Amino acid sequence: MGNNNTNAPLDEERLHREAEGVESLDDVQAAYDEENSQLDEANDMLNQQEADIDALNKQLADAQAQVEKEKKEYLFLMAEFDNFRKRSVKEKAEIIKNASESTLKGLLPIVDDFERALDATAKSDDPAGIREGMELIYQKLVKYLAQNGVKAIESTGKPFDPELHEAIAMVPAADDSQKGVVIDTPSKGYMINDKVLRHAKVAVGQ
Repeated sequence: MGNNNTNAPLDEERLHREAEGVESLDDVQAAYDEENSQLDEANDMLNQQEADIDALNKQLADAQAQVEKEKKEYLFLMAEFDNFRKRSVKEKAEIIKNASESTLKGLLPIVDDFERALDATAKSDDPAGIREGMELIYQKLVKYLAQNGVKAIESTGKPFDPELHEAIAMVPAADDSQKGVVIDTPSKGYMINDKVLRHAKVAVGQ
């Protein structure tokens, strides 16, 4: 009994000292709540980052799909353009071919006239009649050329024009007014639709 009374104050003092080093239950709960709050914030941040990553992945997938779509459209357009180019080349070749055929076919009646005229000259002694026939065929040929855009270049008596004329000779001019002027045209020049088909070979006064 005597020992218990002697040690009682010591135990209370020791317990008091130990209690001073231990946090209260409220402090522990507050620390726990703070940790949970921080953990929730971290989870929210993680969830937000995952949502952002998902959004970026979706944008990337959409962009890749758009690129793939545009790539297919581009390849389709390129194929269509190539087909159009091939068709155009073929059609142009056909037009040129058909135009040539049509032009040559139009000359055949004139060739027929020449053949008949040649046969007639072998049986005729009338030079005037032969010339008249040749004149008619010539006029028919000139008319046909004009219908196809071919016309003779005016040369003799005109100022020399290097765009239209090819000087093959220089001849003394009778007076100053003939200098630089075409005096003679040994070979006619022709235009086709405002383009020189053949330059006129001319003699120019100097």
